[in-house]
Amino acid sequence: MLQKLEILNYNTTKNKRIDKIPLTYEVFGKPLHSAPVVLVNHALTGNSTVCGDHGWWNGLIGEGKCIDTNAYTVLSFNIPGNGYHRSDEYLYHDYKIFNARDIAAIFAEGLRLMNVDSLYAVIGGSIGGGIAWELAALEPKLIKNLIPIAADWKSTDWLKANCLVQEQILLNSNNPVHDARLHAMLIYRSPDSFKLKFNRTYNVEEDVFNIESWLLHHGKKLDDRYTLPAYKELNHILANIDIVHERDGFLEVIKTIESNIFIISVDSDMFFTLTEDLITFEEIKKIKQNVEHRVINSIHGHDAFLIEFEQLSRLLKDVF
Repeated sequence: MLQKLEILNYNTTKNKRIDKIPLTYEVFGKPLHSAPVVLVNHALTGNSTVCGDHGWWNGLIGEGKCIDTNAYTVLSFNIPGNGYHRSDEYLYHDYKIFNARDIAAIFAEGLRLMNVDSLYAVIGGSIGGGIAWELAALEPKLIKNLIPIAADWKSTDWLKANCLVQEQILLNSNNPVHDARLHAMLIYRSPDSFKLKFNRTYNVEEDVFNIESWLLHHGKKLDDRYTLPAYKELNHILANIDIVHERDGFLEVIKTIESNIFIISVDSDMFFTLTEDLITFEEIKKIKQNVEHRVINSIHGHDAFLIEFEQLSRLLKDVF
């Protein structure tokens, strides 16, 4: 069931004041304050429905699954402006109003309003993992286990470049959500994944190659359920993840974080790359013992964190 809090008198990192922010959320599994809490941060086009029949991560979260709702309280916020709760959209005519640190700060305030002062884990994929990093930097004593998946503590030049292309499509296309999704799928998957799935096969009925039919289908599917304001805002947040901005440097920030850190990469990820995660891991190892780096082996690229549930469950079994 979708529930709502109100965050009052919030000043953004760009010093813009918002009098009231609706923050919607869902709780699964054990009731709040009766079990360890796992905060799940959704990805760019995701939402708070993380498990159950229509849950986007129900291969990982649920009764008897890796994150077992018989043992944990699973909490997930909607990023304000993601369109899942339509009444929030009027607030965000400026789609650049928030960055990832703002979202982490809003989530932290939501936790305070709910009297949640400790989290067993924070887990998120892609932008959700970046927000997890930001929350750990903001609240270094809050999280026992920090689990960013197919994510990074920063938006790299490569990530920013792709987000800029996304933004230009969203601003200039006659069919913006549909067309931006076509481009996005190219960086969410990999050439090998496309070859395995399609292998240059042709759809005679539609008179197009199957890869073209599949991309157009995904464009239409997203256009049917996702709003342009939400896409523009979430794309901007994705391009602006940076836990060291206006701070003393990466290792200085990491020194303050008390969490066990489990960095989960996808070896074929062309969006948040394995190379960057390895650099992050090696840097953290210089000052922290409680950090591990684990890898999903998959040809499916960035989206493997939404596909390889069995492998991901094995990698996280000892945490949960």
